[in-house]
Amino acid sequence: MINITLNDKPMQVDEGITILDAARKVGVHIPTLCHMNIHALDMRNNPGSCRVCVVELEGRRTLAPACTTAVFEGMKVRTNTPKAIKSRRAMVELLLSNHPTDCLVCDRNLNCELQAMASEMGIRNIRYGGERVKFDKDTSSHAMIRDPEKCILCRRCETVCNEVQTVNVYSAKSRGFDAVLSTAFDLPLLETSCTFCGQCASVCPTGALVQRSYISEVWDSIGDPDKYVIVQTAPAVRVALGEEFGMPYGSRVTGKMVASLRNIGFDKVYDTDFGADLTIMEEANELIHRLQDGGPLPILTSCCPAWVNFIEHQFPDLLDIPSTCTSPHEMFGAVAKTYLAEKLGVSPEKMVVVSIMPCLAKKHEANRPELSGEFKHVDYVLTTRELASMIREAGLSFTELEGEDFDKVMGESTGAAVIFGTTGGVIEAAVRTAACKLEGRDIDKIDFTELRGMAGVREATVNVAGTDLRIGIAHGLGNARKLLESIQSGEAKYHAIEIMACPGGCVGGGGQPYLQQYTQGVDKMEVIKKRAEGLYAEDKDKKVRRSHENQEVKQLYAEFLGEPGSHKAHDLLHTGYTKRSVYNIGSR
Repeated sequence: MINITLNDKPMQVDEGITILDAARKVGVHIPTLCHMNIHALDMRNNPGSCRVCVVELEGRRTLAPACTTAVFEGMKVRTNTPKAIKSRRAMVELLLSNHPTDCLVCDRNLNCELQAMASEMGIRNIRYGGERVKFDKDTSSHAMIRDPEKCILCRRCETVCNEVQTVNVYSAKSRGFDAVLSTAFDLPLLETSCTFCGQCASVCPTGALVQRSYISEVWDSIGDPDKYVIVQTAPAVRVALGEEFGMPYGSRVTGKMVASLRNIGFDKVYDTDFGADLTIMEEANELIHRLQDGGPLPILTSCCPAWVNFIEHQFPDLLDIPSTCTSPHEMFGAVAKTYLAEKLGVSPEKMVVVSIMPCLAKKHEANRPELSGEFKHVDYVLTTRELASMIREAGLSFTELEGEDFDKVMGESTGAAVIFGTTGGVIEAAVRTAACKLEGRDIDKIDFTELRGMAGVREATVNVAGTDLRIGIAHGLGNARKLLESIQSGEAKYHAIEIMACPGGCVGGGGQPYLQQYTQGVDKMEVIKKRAEGLYAEDKDKKVRRSHENQEVKQLYAEFLGEPGSHKAHDLLHTGYTKRSVYNIGSR
C-alpha cells in the first residue's frame, strides 16, 4: 500500500494501480471512452488514445491520462480542476468534429457513449471545423454493419476480438488523419474469418459496429395480409429483455414477452425451447451412437453458430467431430415450414418465421445456403435489442403487461431447454436425456451441477450407466481455442464438449442489451451471472425438466419424424460443415 492524495483527501491504495482505478475505489468519477476493464475475462483496454480521462498532478506541467498513469508514493492528484475539465471538453469536441451528425437515425441514438459524454460535459457547439475522414460503410454481411466514419479509435473492438475471442479480425492501420480500425487487406467482413459473434459491437461505444436490423422487413410481413407470421424466442432473451425497460438484471419476463409479441401482431408466438428439446433428442441420440458404435469423439455441441464459424475457419482438421445437429431455432424453422404449416393449414410459401435471438451470428446462420431446403427455414432474425425497439414502436407499456402463454403444438418446453442459454446448459440438457437412455430408465438425478460455473475452461466427469463420461466446457472463443488445441495435441481426452462463443454463453450474446456503463463500474460478468441465475430458476420451476419427456416433441416424432436419427430427421434437422479460408490480421 502507498499513500496518495486525491482531490485534497489522503488515502492508501495498492501500489501499481492506475489513477483511474484508485479514483473508482473511492467513488470519484473520471470520464473515459477508450478504457474498458472486465476482470473476469482478463480483458483490459486502455490505450490512452481518447485523452478524455486527463487529470492534474502536482509538480507536472502537462496533464496525465488517468487510465495509463500508475500511482506512486506521495502522488497528489486533482481530477476536477478547470484545466482538466477544459482539456476533456476539447478532446470530446475534437472527436465530435470528425464524427457524422446523423445521431437522430443512428442505431446507437440515446445509447451512445460519445453522445452521453458530450451531454455530460455540456457541449452545445463544436468549435473545430475542417475536413472529415471518409471511409466506405461495410454492409457485406447479414449480421453486422461496420461504419469506420463513426469509429473513435478506442480499439475496444480490437481488444475483444483479438485477445478475448482470438479471432484477430481487426487491427489499426495507417497514422494521423488516415488512421482506421480495419480488417486484413481491407476485406469486407463477410470475406474475413469473422464469426459474427457480435462481441465487438457489444463493446463499441458509438455506432461504428452495429447489428444489421430487419425490423422494417418484419413489420412489412406482419402488415401483409398474404403472410402468416410466426415468431420464436430464445431462452436467453427472457432474462435480459426486462433490462431494456428498467427492470433488475436477470428478471424473468417470459409471460410479458409473449404478451408483447401478440400485441405487436404476430399470428403465433412459440418458444425456441421446443427446438432446444428437439435438438437434445437428436444430439443425445448422436452421442449414444458414437459411444456405442465407435464414432468420432469427442462430440462437440453445435448450437452456437459463431462457434461453428470459428471451427470452420480455425480448425478445419476437426470438422468430423462436431454434432451434425442444426441449432434449435433452425430446427424449429425447418419443422415449422413442414409439420406445423400442415397442422395450421398454412402454405409454407406464405409462412414467415421470425427468430428473436440474443445473438448476431444467428442472422448470419439463417442465411447459410445449406440451412435452406425447399424453403428458407428462418426468414428473419431479430436481437433482444431489436425486440425492445419494436415494443416501444408499438407503444406498449412492457412492465404493465399481463403474462401470457406460448401457443401450442410447438410451444411446450422443458427445463432442460431453458438452460441452453447459459454456459454448460446444453451439455447438461444432453446428459439429462442421454443418462436416462443409457440406463434404460428415468434416473432420479436431474441437476448435474458439476457442469455449471463461469470458469472459462472447465471439465467434469459424469458417471452414466457405469461409464465415466469426461466432459469439457468452454465459453468465449479464446477459451475454445485452448480446448481445441489440447484435443489436437492429444493432451486432453473427452467424450463430449460444449462450446459457446460468447462470455457466459447466450446470456452474454452480442445481441443482448448494451451495457454501456463500462465506464461507470458495471461489471459485465456479474450481469451475465444474474441472467444465468434467472434461467436456472426457470428450469427449477418447470414441471418437466428433461427433453425426452416433452409431450409435444414426442407427438412430433410419432406423427412426422419417426424417431431420433431417422432419415427424415437427418434431412430436416442435420447439416454438414465446410473448410473456410483464414484471412485474419494475426492468422497463424
